[in-house]
Amino acid sequence: MTMKKIELEFPIHASPSFIYQYVSTPDSLGEWFADNVNSRGQNYTFIWDDSEEVAKRVAQRTDQFVRFKWIDADDEDAFFEFRIQVDALTKDVSLMVTDFADEGEEEELKMFWENKISDLKHAIGG
Repeated sequence: MTMKKIELEFPIHASPSFIYQYVSTPDSLGEWFADNVNSRGQNYTFIWDDSEEVAKRVAQRTDQFVRFKWIDADDEDAFFEFRIQVDALTKDVSLMVTDFADEGEEEELKMFWENKISDLKHAIGG
């Protein structure tokens, strides 16, 4: 089955360093992305209700982006990434989310991220 790359943009009224903390640290990810997040080195365990998934942090640049890869993902190329983008002219800040969906599940994935980013905005008071 082919995975389809999805890229979404969410304007967020907060500084890049503040947003970066929320998308890269276990405690902050546990406030909006999962019920609980633990990390050991590059491996992050995301816990929801009665399930848990482990992702490896495969790339990052402070205040710019962080990329995770699910350890047991079927697709070797699939990852999810949070990238902070600042408009050069307006200085507006957006969080770009990249993820991969199975064919036919793109809308579900978009709704998932819209809900999660809404939780993120609530957590940071945006």
